[in-house]
Amino acid sequence: SRPRSLCSPQGFLYTAPVREQGNIYKPNNKMMADELSEKAVHDVHTKEIDLVNRDPKHLNDDVVKIDFEDVIAEPEGTHSFDGIWKASFTTFTVTKYWFYRLLSAIFGIPMALIWGIYFAILSFLHIWAVVPCIRSYLIEIQCISRVYSICIHTFCDPLFEAVGKMFSSIRFTVRKEI
Repeated sequence: SRPRSLCSPQGFLYTAPVREQGNIYKPNNKMMADELSEKAVHDVHTKEIDLVNRDPKHLNDDVVKIDFEDVIAEPEGTHSFDGIWKASFTTFTVTKYWFYRLLSAIFGIPMALIWGIYFAILSFLHIWAVVPCIRSYLIEIQCISRVYSICIHTFCDPLFEAVGKMFSSIRFTVRKEI
């Protein structure tokens, strides 16, 4: 690579070297450009989402999957007019559908923001506070456990062995007298 001339703020001319490879965004050499174009860059934040199956892990199967029949039902012998029943079904279904869409349009993005912040804080606390505290506690307790174990083996084991030997010579016999 050949140097290029630049003018400094003092008016002096000096040369600045140009990198052989360029930068990572605009490579100068063909080999680096080919390497970058071959690598498929996958961003986990902008992954493809399924617009058909929006609950792939079935989080809300038992909670909010409510249809007209789950809420309103007429037992045998007490039926309204067929037209009223159809109109009620249509009103319930369409209202639920469009009102959910309206609420999602108004509150969906703010709620996503709130939940994103909440889970970011939860993840941060878990990664940077909870797990290190638990690990630290386990390290501390392991040290205390060793000291406790040594004390038990040093002081209590001989005592319990002596008491055990004392009581080992005691024999009980049961006799039945008539």
